[in-house]
Amino acid sequence: MLEVRDLTKSFDGFVAVSGVTFGVPRGAISAIIGPNGAGKTTLFNLITGHLRPDRGHVTLNGRDVTHVAPHDLCRLGVGRSFQRTNIFPRLTVFENVQAAFICHRGGGWNLLAAGDGVHRDETAALLESVGLAGRAGEVAGFLSHGGQKQLELGLALALEPEILLLDEPTAGMSAAETRESIRLIERIVRERGLTLLFTEHDMEVVFSIAQRLTVLHQGRVIADGAPDEVRRDTEVRRVYLGERH
Repeated sequence: MLEVRDLTKSFDGFVAVSGVTFGVPRGAISAIIGPNGAGKTTLFNLITGHLRPDRGHVTLNGRDVTHVAPHDLCRLGVGRSFQRTNIFPRLTVFENVQAAFICHRGGGWNLLAAGDGVHRDETAALLESVGLAGRAGEVAGFLSHGGQKQLELGLALALEPEILLLDEPTAGMSAAETRESIRLIERIVRERGLTLLFTEHDMEVVFSIAQRLTVLHQGRVIADGAPDEVRRDTEVRRVYLGERH
């Protein structure tokens, strides 16, 4: 569904992403892992149009989308979350998701005048699916970090994506929040028949749900394959897991 070919990006002579190539099969749960500074977020920003590559291509469903703007990628079926939560902190939880529906379905130009009756049923159903139905009337900025991550997932789902790209979806969460969040994501992906690509630092999370792993080190791919293959890879064990032999 998603193909990345030879993506390369430098900043003032520093090569952050170097010749990265990998693919994401339709319906699969894939993860990009690597030590801090490996280039994971830069790679995500290249894939989603927030950065332009120096070289290489991104293909979505056979279409070259290398230079497509982020908002146009949304309309092509790409949903994205960020390491830092990206919500409307002064709106209620309900209003956040409702606004996402309105914007996605062409009402963004008249967002403030849309009225409370617009997309109410869809909003309520989506909040139920992400576990926030009971908090619909709360101001989003007062949610816990885990709650804001749940809401951000709801915003991404309101854009009716085919593929979700989640950047460190459990970052900053407690162990309990992490387990709950990753199971929520897995359930939603399965129920909706979505394709998922995510970055993650928690290896327990990665190996619990990922079907395919791409490992980055210093901006390069050092391994790409099934979790068991990657776990056994000597270069991965040396670089990522810190093993000498």
